[in-house]
Amino acid sequence: MASRAFRAAPRAATSRSVVLAAALVAAAPAAIAQPTDIGVAPVVLDAESYLFDTAEQHGIRVDVVVRGLAHPFSLAFLPNGDALISERGGALRLVRGATGAQATLVAEPVAGAPPPSSVRGAGLHEVAVHPDFERNRFVYLTYNEAVPSPGGSGPGGGPTRIALKILRGRFDGTRLEALEELYSAGERASGSGSRLAFAPDGSLYVTTGAPFDDEAQQLGSPYGKVLRLDENGRPHADNPFVGRADARPEIFSLGHRDQLGLTVHPETGAVLAAEHGPNGGDEVNLIRPAQNYGWPTYSFGRNYDGTPISSLPIVEGIASPLVLWIPSIAPTGLTFYSGRGIPAWSGNLFVGSARRGEIPRTGGLERVVLNERLEELRRESLLTDLRQRIRDVREGPDGLLYVITDEDDGALLRIAPAPLD
Repeated sequence: MASRAFRAAPRAATSRSVVLAAALVAAAPAAIAQPTDIGVAPVVLDAESYLFDTAEQHGIRVDVVVRGLAHPFSLAFLPNGDALISERGGALRLVRGATGAQATLVAEPVAGAPPPSSVRGAGLHEVAVHPDFERNRFVYLTYNEAVPSPGGSGPGGGPTRIALKILRGRFDGTRLEALEELYSAGERASGSGSRLAFAPDGSLYVTTGAPFDDEAQQLGSPYGKVLRLDENGRPHADNPFVGRADARPEIFSLGHRDQLGLTVHPETGAVLAAEHGPNGGDEVNLIRPAQNYGWPTYSFGRNYDGTPISSLPIVEGIASPLVLWIPSIAPTGLTFYSGRGIPAWSGNLFVGSARRGEIPRTGGLERVVLNERLEELRRESLLTDLRQRIRDVREGPDGLLYVITDEDDGALLRIAPAPLD
């Protein structure tokens, strides 16, 4: 159990996850509103650390490194142990000494980052550090730019559309310099989260979403895809659809719904993406060139009113998920863990979870044990007693695991081995 009793906030406090869920439900076909009185009371992380018993490793200590983040989305470590954290739609934040005993959240946002946005789905999402950061100081961002459409009656002339951009700047330890746009996916009706991951060969993989239409199957659109670019934002020369007049050359795979996690195995180069089903049917997929992952025609999930998406979840020509969750866990960031700090978990896949089975405040961290062929052996749910929306998980330069919580008072947490009482 935890080293300090949990203090639950009053049940009347409104969780932003409920608001977001209701908004998604309203946007989906055949949807029904989620009841507003479901979910457990939130937990306030008012202790310095918590102790848990876990499988294989057994004792772990979860330290609260810093608090005060506004719905953080992405975490990236710098070689010196500092961390950059993006707040969803908002600011880029710096944590000094994130891997040390005296971590500090710098009060002012990182200067030179793109501006926050009040438009739903717009603004900052992912932050990633170039593998050769110590030499070039490059930091990469994904940014959903709000673009008012002309000719309408709304603000700016019409409904706001969203364009996914990949930006790059040099971080001097305090601010971003020379921020530039490397890639634009073009405008669409709504925005989804996105992730970035560098492969050992220097390729840059990008996830894009298309939750509520058939754009994921359109090779002329980069949305609902995994993209593969070079470090300067250009389509990789040997991508599977290069040279086809009907396809975007940056597309690597298609048929994806809403992908909020992405990682590349540091040794084999295997690319894994975490994808939300609509209502159940969440997946981790092994991403292969030109593969179709089925959305929106084939899914293990259901519509929000409970009806099935498809009579068969997969057919010939549709890739099967590597890991599947029914009911859903709302998967987020994911990473392969080296085991340097916690040897019992060496090689395991860790996946963040925002909530389970459509119930607010039931998130945690999933540990999945895979064999050398990336076939699942067993899995374990961690940190569920903290009742936090886990949005990202990364290994720090100290060899320990770190997660961020997607809350009004979001936190950076460190996971380390500890003896049990």
